[in-house]
This record gives sequence, C-alpha cells and structure tokens, in this order.
Amino acid sequence: MEKVIYNKAKQRPKFINLLKIRMPITAVVSILHRISGLILFLVLPLIIYGLGLSLQGRDGFEQAILISKSTPVQLLIIFTVVSVIYHLLAGIRFLLIDIDIGLNIVAARWTAIIVILITVISMVLLVIGVTGL
Repeated sequence: MEKVIYNKAKQRPKFINLLKIRMPITAVVSILHRISGLILFLVLPLIIYGLGLSLQGRDGFEQAILISKSTPVQLLIIFTVVSVIYHLLAGIRFLLIDIDIGLNIVAARWTAIIVILITVISMVLLVIGVTGL
C-alpha cells in the first residue's frame, strides 16, 4: 500500500471568508457595477407601474404623485437614481477599458476612484435636493 504525501503549499483552503479578503478597488467597482445592474433590473417593474399609473389620466397622475411623496418611495427613488448614475459611470469606464484606454494599473485605479467619488458626490447632492437639507 502506497503512502500519499500531500504538498502543503498546494492544498487549498476549505473555507474562505470573503469579508476578510482585501479586494482591489477595480474589483470592487466591477462587483458594484453588477449589483447596480441587478438593482435596476429589480426596480424596473415598479418604475413601469408608476409610469402606467401616471398615464391613466388626472386621477392616476395625482395618485402617482401622492405615492412618490412618501418617504420609503423617495428613498427608493434616490437609491435607483444613484444606481443609474453609478451603472452609467462604471459602464463608460468599462467601455473605455474595452478599447484599451485606462488599461494600465494606475489609470484603472484612478478611474475606479473617480467613478466612486462622482457617485458619492451625486448621491449627496441628490439627497440634499430631495430632502431640502
């Protein structure tokens, strides 16, 4: 009977804690781009419902306005608009990378940081605009 010898360096971990792994900013932007796309896909039926309600005449339009003035719906609107802004900016970044612009590591990091900063600034301005702070 042969004895099996395992090389310790080639053994793979059995459990990886994803919260402890430090991902590069470019990976975070990529993951958030996918998440923002999923959010936009999931919110789409609510947007279609609101649009359909507002097009049903004067009463439907007033009901849509009344619904949109509630706090949870305003938060959802802010969250959706921020997702659109982020998805657009990250999508433009990825399109530029696809045509070999910003492909080196320094440029990729800077464009990732710029995408996040513009999104945060627009979110703050949007919250100030909606809530009137």
